[in-house]
Amino acid sequence: MLPTDGHGGTSPPSGADLKRGLEALKTFRRRINTLLTEFEGSAGSASKVGTQKVSRTSFSGTGSAFPEADGLYSQYDQVHERLTSLSKMLGDQIEAMGIAVHGADIGFDNLEDDLRQRFWTIQTRIDREQGAAGRERGGRPDEQGGHGSDKSGAGWS
Repeated sequence: MLPTDGHGGTSPPSGADLKRGLEALKTFRRRINTLLTEFEGSAGSASKVGTQKVSRTSFSGTGSAFPEADGLYSQYDQVHERLTSLSKMLGDQIEAMGIAVHGADIGFDNLEDDLRQRFWTIQTRIDREQGAAGRERGGRPDEQGGHGSDKSGAGWS
């Protein structure tokens, strides 16, 4: 039988433990900021993926009636748009995580209003994108439940 002190039989966290936790959060935040900066400068950033586009004429030239080329270009265009969207969403999620870590560090009530607003703007956009992706798949939920969910079975209900 475990003691009912709320700590599962261990001693309550000390100030040193909290300080180490705070330092870990600060280190994690620096890593996230570095990741975001590197991602935005890489070939995978939304702006760079968006500019790497092949034109329709690359598939069969101009004025040629070639239905297979039209179909191929249509599929290419859909994939390109989705990759651009996913790249933007990844950048947004990294930025939101950085804001969340900063909020955990200083307390969410102490976050500047513009950061809090930015966080919720990103969350709303991500939710909207995931909802749209679910509708594009014909409204079918994925294996774990939800539309576009990346939730594994562990810890989600």
